Amino acid sequence: MTDRLKALADAGVSIWLDDLSRERLETGNLAELVETRSVVGVTTNPSIFAAALADGERYDEEVGALAEAGAGVDLAVFELTTTDVRNACDLLRPVYDATGGLDGRVSIEVSPDLAFDTAATLESARALWAEVDRPNLLVKIPATTEGGPAITDALGEGISVNVTLIFGLGRYREVMEAYVAGLEKADAAGLDLSGIQSVASFFVSRVDTEIDKRLEAIGSDEALALRGKAGVANARLAYRAFEEFFTGERWQALAAKGAHRQRPLWASTGVKNPDYRDTMYVADLVVPETVNTMPEKTLEAFADHGEVLGDQVRPFYDDAQAHMDALAAVGIDYDDVISTLEQEGVDKFVASWKELLETVSGQLEQSGRKAQQ
Repeated sequence: MTDRLKALADAGVSIWLDDLSRERLETGNLAELVETRSVVGVTTNPSIFAAALADGERYDEEVGALAEAGAGVDLAVFELTTTDVRNACDLLRPVYDATGGLDGRVSIEVSPDLAFDTAATLESARALWAEVDRPNLLVKIPATTEGGPAITDALGEGISVNVTLIFGLGRYREVMEAYVAGLEKADAAGLDLSGIQSVASFFVSRVDTEIDKRLEAIGSDEALALRGKAGVANARLAYRAFEEFFTGERWQALAAKGAHRQRPLWASTGVKNPDYRDTMYVADLVVPETVNTMPEKTLEAFADHGEVLGDQVRPFYDDAQAHMDALAAVGIDYDDVISTLEQEGVDKFVASWKELLETVSGQLEQSGRKAQQ
């Protein structure tokens, strides 16, 4: 176990890997990362599965069986992805047990093309929860306006949820509200609140990508000096909102019944701009009671040269607010940035989903042709 990653974990940051494949599972790679890299969870998305299925021959046998059974592409994707996630849940079950259910979690996403359909999102969440059938699953539901009620209803049925695609502070507050409302529904239904977990996936690097582009279009020295700092500032203010929200009588009533606070999860933490430190979205967001889900490249970069310098969030609330004020002063419209990122986020996931469907469709056809030869 590397000292740098252990120090990060000791600082209260749960390290999750933002990747999964059958190869990682069957070669022991994921188990090794758990053993040597302090990895205590896994997140997935359609892009990750598309890459895994396109590159690996380890799916051929299951694809062949599905093709022989006449499975359509939607069912095939459902079966292939839930198999990987179930096996990852089993691998991480000792972590789940050791942490009282806090970690050892594996996330799988509802179909992204359902992002604006509340009823269909809830139906998809129920199907995934039932099929994987592991207590350490998290079902990913996007933080769209329509996703909010589905989040509440899923939690109300005891389904643990990873709320994804959060970019803005206003939306984040809505997500926390949806979480608490879900716990209240679960409590009213007589469910054990201690068994329900949730994280709120707050995206970081994409905020810098969008705001940097706008700052460069403005082009003044004052604007250019503000580049590369908005993602971290925005996330720090999200943590302030987290601390403010999970207090008071309403929350304390749920906490007394075993409810857990919905931890912020820093997502999109791979650095997009090569001019920036490759560990900045990890090192600059160290604070207790958070998750940082990283692509393996970022994980290994931090293991090699990342620094843990204590709490990098709570002492910097004023600095973060000052930075956001400075962005507004040079003409950056925060609400428009967030609206753009939310729409792009859904669009990208839908495109990845279509890519995944096309990949599996091609494999089913190829397997079918082989069977006929």
